[in-house]
Amino acid sequence: MFNSKHLSLSKRGGIWGLCIVLLYTSPLSCFANFSQAKELIYKIKEEIPRGTFIGAIGVDLNLDFTVEPPLLFSLPQKKLSGQYVNLNNTTGELYTSATEIDRETLCPDNAEGQGCVLALDVFVLPQQYFQLVKIKIFIEDVNDNRPKFPVDEIYMSIPENTPINARYAVEQSAVDPDLGLYGVQTYWLVNDFGMFTLDVEENEGGELTPFLIVTEALDRETQAEYTTDIIAEDGGTPPLLGAATLKIILMDVNDNCPQFTESHINVTLHGNTTKGAQLARLHAFDPDLGANAQISYAYSERVPRDIRSLFYLDRITGVIKLAGKIVTGTATFYKLTVLANGPGCIPAVATVTVHIIKVVTGPPALIARYISPEKDGVVTIKESEPVFTPIAFFSVKNFDMNQRVDCHLEGTGPFRIGTYQLFKNEYLLETTEALDYEKTQEYELIVVATNTQGLVIKTILKVQVLDENDNSPVFQQSLIELSVEENNPPNTFLTQLQATDQDSESRGEVIYLLGGDAPGIFVVDRTTGVLTVATSLDREEKETYRFIVRAVDQGTPRRESIATVVVTVQDRNDNSPRFINKDFTFFVPENFPGYGEIGVLSVTDADAGENGWVALSILNGSDIFLIDTGRGTLRAKTSLDREQQGTYQLLIEAVDGGEPALSCVTMVTVLLLDVNDNPPVVLFPQSNQSYMLVLPNTLPGTSITEVYAVDKDTGMNAVIAYSIIKRKGGEPGSFAIDPETGNITLKRELSNRGLYSLLVKVSDHGQPEPLYSTVMVNLFVNETVSNESYIQSLLTKEADTEVEERPWYIGQIREGPERYELFPCQPALIALSVTCLGLFFSVVTLTSYICCKRFKKHRKKQSEVEIPLKVKNDSMQGVNRKLRQISNI
Repeated sequence: MFNSKHLSLSKRGGIWGLCIVLLYTSPLSCFANFSQAKELIYKIKEEIPRGTFIGAIGVDLNLDFTVEPPLLFSLPQKKLSGQYVNLNNTTGELYTSATEIDRETLCPDNAEGQGCVLALDVFVLPQQYFQLVKIKIFIEDVNDNRPKFPVDEIYMSIPENTPINARYAVEQSAVDPDLGLYGVQTYWLVNDFGMFTLDVEENEGGELTPFLIVTEALDRETQAEYTTDIIAEDGGTPPLLGAATLKIILMDVNDNCPQFTESHINVTLHGNTTKGAQLARLHAFDPDLGANAQISYAYSERVPRDIRSLFYLDRITGVIKLAGKIVTGTATFYKLTVLANGPGCIPAVATVTVHIIKVVTGPPALIARYISPEKDGVVTIKESEPVFTPIAFFSVKNFDMNQRVDCHLEGTGPFRIGTYQLFKNEYLLETTEALDYEKTQEYELIVVATNTQGLVIKTILKVQVLDENDNSPVFQQSLIELSVEENNPPNTFLTQLQATDQDSESRGEVIYLLGGDAPGIFVVDRTTGVLTVATSLDREEKETYRFIVRAVDQGTPRRESIATVVVTVQDRNDNSPRFINKDFTFFVPENFPGYGEIGVLSVTDADAGENGWVALSILNGSDIFLIDTGRGTLRAKTSLDREQQGTYQLLIEAVDGGEPALSCVTMVTVLLLDVNDNPPVVLFPQSNQSYMLVLPNTLPGTSITEVYAVDKDTGMNAVIAYSIIKRKGGEPGSFAIDPETGNITLKRELSNRGLYSLLVKVSDHGQPEPLYSTVMVNLFVNETVSNESYIQSLLTKEADTEVEERPWYIGQIREGPERYELFPCQPALIALSVTCLGLFFSVVTLTSYICCKRFKKHRKKQSEVEIPLKVKNDSMQGVNRKLRQISNI
């Protein structure tokens, strides 16, 4: 790594420090070529004490601690190391740190059936031994958490006429962060008052729900509420308990009627009392609650209609107001009979006596007449009302007619007050801008009237803006992009949709719905907006899901908004590479040039990215063949010879780029097709100078000998045909050869003795042009071999004879026994010798001489391609002896 081998320890330490800095700053560039990461898994229980041994990384990886420089172990997550684990840099041993590990804190969203994992990366240094080790520490649960109710006080409302043995679910059940047996197992009451008991039921998901059972008759008017403690107990040893206060509230039923608190009321009224002044307020009560206790007030039919018009009675509040002008000369006493009506009850009766006191004048007053709805001095107006909506009229009374009166507003808000048309001392209060409940819900206005003498009259008016459903829910994001790995477990959490509505009450309550284009595998909780996928996803089946989600409020009419959810399924290496064929067979002609394309192996992998990258390799035969990893092209390094080996079987492996990698293997058969690259080889006779003794008395049809040849090629390239292309000596046509077997037979009786020489052509049927060899078959016709040296001289002379080269098939087309060729000049000489006399004799002789000369020149050229079959005299004599023995037989 460095040039010098004698660096000091301080220099080495600096160098290793530099390596560590490089490792943290650019790990990819420094160690991109090192081995892949390894993984170790350990298990510990939560809350174990400090210094507890977890595992030895070096020992578990079987590392060699004797190497030099020594191994170092480094934990890059320093914050994580100091908080949960400590790593010995020299031994690679892991221990728990000072902080106890709490499974519920480390994995707050961990559900039962899923492990809580503390994942670490450990670097093994120095550089030449570098490894990235993935550490997974599974934290096992212990019973260290008490059951806890979501609220400290649980309220349950039960009708007072509930029948005995009626059951009511306690919805706020306890939660225990521990899992399994350490979770909540049962519930019980500290005090049941002899009126209740508790039962526990388990749903399909394994969650326990306590049910309150009524055991005795209840009466709200006797006792309206019961307070006790409900206890949740887990399954630990000893068990841990959680408690909450349970308040059982009895709901009322209509078993009581209204009663007045005062049955007779006296009221004194001045004659100049302004209209709208409150005279009295009746109050009746009903021990029941809610609708059962609703009371409405009304005048008795005994009260004349004109008196009812003079004294207004509020049906709800029981307030009596002056509704008209008192005429003091008409009456000084009024008796009002008021009834309090309750549902299903006899009305209660009260009497109000009004005494009128006559006055001449009264103080200046500012009288309000409301256009918008008003109650107890509070005016309500909808936020949807247009600009310049009238709210109330104000009249100034008892001011000096000669004094000018000014009326104006004090306070802030989009309102104004002004003189109404041409009427004196009449003022109209109206809006100047559109109201918005979401900005301001209530305004407090002060109407001030002053005259020129400085007399000031004030009245306070509250304007309350009523909310309307004028705002749609708004998603925090209009496009929600999510990602989830394929092969996820069912009901996997994806996200929690969040939308807000500025309206109040039910108009601002939002529920979540899926759009019509949403696949059925996605589910959203209407209330919480939690979006889950109900089934396992397969990226190879579908990679992206795009659908609409809706946020709908509960106003009238309902308003909604939409957002687009895009769920991208991330790939996992769950598909092996696949060849398009189970096996491959390629046919290649022999002598195919080296590195030529033999064939292409097509392979696919349904995964994406690196998981779908496929590399091909040859498991056997890589010394002869090679394969292009990218295209899958199979090639041979050298030219192949079928005669050496005709078939090759290769095992090709396809490996993807996933982690861990998946692979498959296919068989490739390479069959070499024969090419006509070998001429026939004559095995017998072994030499052109060998001969065979043939007795003169041999009968026609006798098999004399055979020419035997072989061809290394196959098929039609190895089919051999035999033909006689030249004869010398003896009678023409004495011998014939079988074109298929090479068997030579006698065709006619032998009348001449001596040496018969047959030039045999051995040819294959190859394409595009057949290959051939020639051999000389010498037959010596005689009773015995008396002078072998003479025969040898004839054979020697015969070796220099020129032969005419013809294709093997000439002379083989005719049918019949005479399948042989005549000497090309001989038929012409015989015909001329019979028919031509005298003058033509010299012409015939000249013609014969010219033909012979041409034949010799042609044979000299052909002799260059004949197979030399000459052998030594000693070996030749041995062959001749064997041939003579065969002929004697």
